[in-house]
Amino acid sequence: MGDYVKNKKEMKFQSLDALKTVQSVIDDADKALNDKSRRIQDSPISDAVAGAAGVGLGAGIGFAGLYLGGSVVGLSAAGITSGLAAAGGLIGGGMVAGIAVLAAPAVVLGTAGVGVASHVRNKKLREAKELAYKQAVKKQTDIVKALKAETDADKDRIDYLNGLNILLQSAIIDLKHDLGIA
Repeated sequence: MGDYVKNKKEMKFQSLDALKTVQSVIDDADKALNDKSRRIQDSPISDAVAGAAGVGLGAGIGFAGLYLGGSVVGLSAAGITSGLAAAGGLIGGGMVAGIAVLAAPAVVLGTAGVGVASHVRNKKLREAKELAYKQAVKKQTDIVKALKAETDADKDRIDYLNGLNILLQSAIIDLKHDLGIA
Protein backbone atom coordinates (compact mmCIF):
# COMPACT_ATOMS: atom_id res chain seq x y z
CA MET A 1 0.00 0.00 0.00
CA GLY A 2 1.32 3.43 -0.93
CA ASP A 3 1.04 6.67 0.93
CA TYR A 4 -2.04 8.86 1.17
CA VAL A 5 -1.69 11.79 -1.21
CA LYS A 6 -1.29 14.92 0.92
CA ASN A 7 -0.49 17.45 -1.79
CA LYS A 8 -3.80 18.98 -2.92
CA LYS A 9 -2.51 19.50 -6.46
CA GLU A 10 -1.88 15.75 -6.83
CA MET A 11 -5.29 14.75 -5.42
CA LYS A 12 -8.10 13.67 -7.71
CA PHE A 13 -10.64 14.74 -5.06
CA GLN A 14 -9.38 17.88 -3.34
CA SER A 15 -12.42 18.61 -1.16
CA LEU A 16 -15.54 17.16 0.38
CA ASP A 17 -17.53 18.93 -2.34
CA ALA A 18 -15.60 17.03 -5.00
CA LEU A 19 -16.65 13.76 -3.35
CA LYS A 20 -20.32 14.69 -3.76
CA THR A 21 -20.10 13.64 -7.39
CA VAL A 22 -18.97 10.16 -6.34
CA GLN A 23 -21.79 10.01 -3.82
CA SER A 24 -24.32 10.90 -6.52
CA VAL A 25 -23.11 7.94 -8.62
CA ILE A 26 -23.26 5.63 -5.59
CA ASP A 27 -26.81 6.85 -4.85
CA ASP A 28 -27.87 6.36 -8.46
CA ALA A 29 -26.37 2.85 -8.49
CA ASP A 30 -28.34 2.04 -5.35
CA LYS A 31 -31.56 3.20 -7.02
CA ALA A 32 -30.73 1.18 -10.14
CA LEU A 33 -30.21 -1.95 -8.06
CA ASN A 34 -33.50 -1.50 -6.24
CA ASP A 35 -35.57 -0.70 -9.34
CA LYS A 36 -35.08 -2.93 -12.37
CA SER A 37 -37.28 -0.68 -14.48
CA ARG A 38 -34.86 2.24 -14.05
CA ARG A 39 -33.04 3.42 -17.19
CA ILE A 40 -30.54 6.14 -18.10
CA GLN A 41 -33.30 8.68 -18.75
CA ASP A 42 -34.53 8.16 -15.14
CA SER A 43 -31.15 9.10 -13.72
CA PRO A 44 -30.37 12.60 -12.40
CA ILE A 45 -26.86 12.07 -13.76
CA SER A 46 -28.03 10.69 -17.10
CA ASP A 47 -25.50 12.68 -19.16
CA ALA A 48 -22.58 11.30 -17.14
CA VAL A 49 -23.92 7.74 -17.27
CA ALA A 50 -24.57 7.93 -21.01
CA GLY A 51 -21.17 9.48 -21.63
CA ALA A 52 -19.45 6.80 -19.56
CA ALA A 53 -21.32 4.06 -21.41
CA GLY A 54 -20.29 5.61 -24.72
CA VAL A 55 -16.65 6.24 -23.86
CA GLY A 56 -15.92 3.19 -21.73
CA LEU A 57 -13.26 2.87 -19.08
CA GLY A 58 -10.51 1.99 -21.55
CA ALA A 59 -10.28 5.59 -22.67
CA GLY A 60 -8.26 6.39 -19.56
CA ILE A 61 -10.39 9.34 -18.57
CA GLY A 62 -10.53 10.02 -14.84
CA PHE A 63 -13.74 10.23 -12.88
CA ALA A 64 -13.86 14.03 -13.03
CA GLY A 65 -13.45 13.89 -16.77
CA LEU A 66 -16.36 11.57 -16.98
CA TYR A 67 -18.57 13.46 -14.54
CA LEU A 68 -17.34 16.17 -15.08
CA GLY A 69 -7.73 45.68 10.07
CA GLY A 70 -10.20 47.81 11.57
CA SER A 71 -9.79 50.84 13.77
CA VAL A 72 -10.27 50.79 17.56
CA VAL A 73 -12.97 53.26 18.58
CA GLY A 74 -12.29 55.48 21.57
CA LEU A 75 -8.52 55.56 21.54
CA SER A 76 -6.72 58.75 20.68
CA ALA A 77 -3.71 58.88 18.36
CA ALA A 78 -1.54 59.83 21.29
CA GLY A 79 -2.77 56.85 23.32
CA ILE A 80 -2.15 54.43 20.47
CA THR A 81 1.35 55.71 19.72
CA SER A 82 2.38 55.74 23.37
CA GLY A 83 1.04 52.20 23.80
CA LEU A 84 2.97 51.01 20.76
CA ALA A 85 6.13 52.74 21.97
CA ALA A 86 5.78 51.11 25.40
CA ALA A 87 5.28 47.68 23.84
CA GLY A 88 8.29 48.27 21.56
CA GLY A 89 10.33 49.27 24.57
CA LEU A 90 9.99 45.69 25.84
CA ILE A 91 12.38 44.55 23.12
CA GLY A 92 14.49 47.68 22.97
CA GLY A 93 12.63 49.35 20.10
CA GLY A 94 10.12 52.06 19.55
CA MET A 95 6.62 52.32 18.14
CA VAL A 96 7.29 50.15 15.03
CA ALA A 97 8.75 47.38 17.18
CA GLY A 98 5.66 47.74 19.37
CA ILE A 99 3.49 46.75 16.41
CA ALA A 100 5.50 43.52 16.07
CA VAL A 101 5.32 42.81 19.82
CA LEU A 102 1.56 43.31 19.95
CA ALA A 103 0.89 41.46 16.69
CA ALA A 104 3.11 38.45 17.42
CA PRO A 105 0.62 36.58 19.65
CA ALA A 106 -2.16 37.07 17.13
CA VAL A 107 0.05 35.83 14.30
CA VAL A 108 1.23 32.80 16.28
CA LEU A 109 -2.27 31.90 17.44
CA GLY A 110 -3.74 32.58 14.01
CA THR A 111 -1.15 30.35 12.33
CA ALA A 112 -1.72 27.60 14.88
CA GLY A 113 -5.49 27.92 14.40
CA VAL A 114 -5.18 27.63 10.64
CA GLY A 115 -2.90 24.62 11.05
CA VAL A 116 -5.32 22.86 13.39
CA ALA A 117 -8.30 23.63 11.15
CA SER A 118 -6.40 22.37 8.10
CA HIS A 119 -5.44 19.15 9.88
CA VAL A 120 -9.05 18.53 10.95
CA ARG A 121 -10.33 19.29 7.44
CA ASN A 122 -7.76 16.96 5.86
CA LYS A 123 -8.61 14.19 8.32
CA LYS A 124 -12.32 14.53 7.48
CA LEU A 125 -11.51 14.48 3.76
CA ARG A 126 -9.44 11.32 4.13
CA GLU A 127 -12.17 9.61 6.15
CA ALA A 128 -14.77 10.64 3.57
CA LYS A 129 -12.59 9.24 0.78
CA GLU A 130 -12.19 5.95 2.64
CA LEU A 131 -15.96 5.70 3.11
CA ALA A 132 -16.67 6.64 -0.51
CA TYR A 133 -14.13 4.05 -1.66
CA LYS A 134 -15.77 1.27 0.36
CA GLN A 135 -19.25 2.26 -0.83
CA ALA A 136 -18.14 2.53 -4.46
CA VAL A 137 -16.49 -0.91 -4.37
CA LYS A 138 -19.64 -2.43 -2.85
CA LYS A 139 -21.97 -0.79 -5.39
CA GLN A 140 -19.68 -1.63 -8.30
CA THR A 141 -19.65 -5.29 -7.22
CA ASP A 142 -23.45 -5.22 -6.94
CA ILE A 143 -23.77 -3.62 -10.40
CA VAL A 144 -21.58 -6.37 -11.92
CA LYS A 145 -23.80 -8.99 -10.26
CA ALA A 146 -26.90 -7.26 -11.64
CA LEU A 147 -25.38 -7.23 -15.13
CA LYS A 148 -24.85 -11.00 -14.87
CA ALA A 149 -28.31 -11.59 -13.42
CA GLU A 150 -30.18 -9.37 -15.88
CA THR A 151 -28.95 -10.96 -19.10
CA ASP A 152 -32.47 -10.75 -20.53
CA ALA A 153 -32.83 -7.01 -19.79
CA ASP A 154 -33.33 -4.57 -22.66
CA LYS A 155 -30.45 -2.60 -24.20
CA ASP A 156 -31.33 0.62 -22.35
CA ARG A 157 -31.13 -1.12 -18.97
CA ILE A 158 -27.83 -2.84 -19.84
CA ASP A 159 -26.38 0.47 -21.09
CA TYR A 160 -27.49 2.13 -17.85
CA LEU A 161 -25.86 -0.53 -15.67
CA ASN A 162 -22.71 -0.49 -17.82
CA GLY A 163 -22.50 3.30 -17.55
CA LEU A 164 -22.83 3.14 -13.76
CA ASN A 165 -20.24 0.37 -13.66
CA ILE A 166 -17.76 2.48 -15.64
CA LEU A 167 -18.36 5.56 -13.48
CA LEU A 168 -17.90 3.51 -10.31
CA GLN A 169 -14.73 1.85 -11.67
CA SER A 170 -13.30 5.24 -12.55
CA ALA A 171 -14.17 6.68 -9.12
CA ILE A 172 -12.55 3.66 -7.45
CA ILE A 173 -9.35 4.16 -9.47
CA ASP A 174 -9.18 7.85 -8.54
CA LEU A 175 -9.99 7.16 -4.87
CA LYS A 176 -7.30 4.46 -4.78
CA HIS A 177 -4.85 7.06 -6.13
CA ASP A 178 -5.72 9.55 -3.40
CA LEU A 179 -5.72 6.92 -0.65
CA GLY A 180 -2.42 5.40 -1.80
CA ILE A 181 -3.94 1.98 -2.43
CA ALA A 182 -1.92 -0.05 -4.93
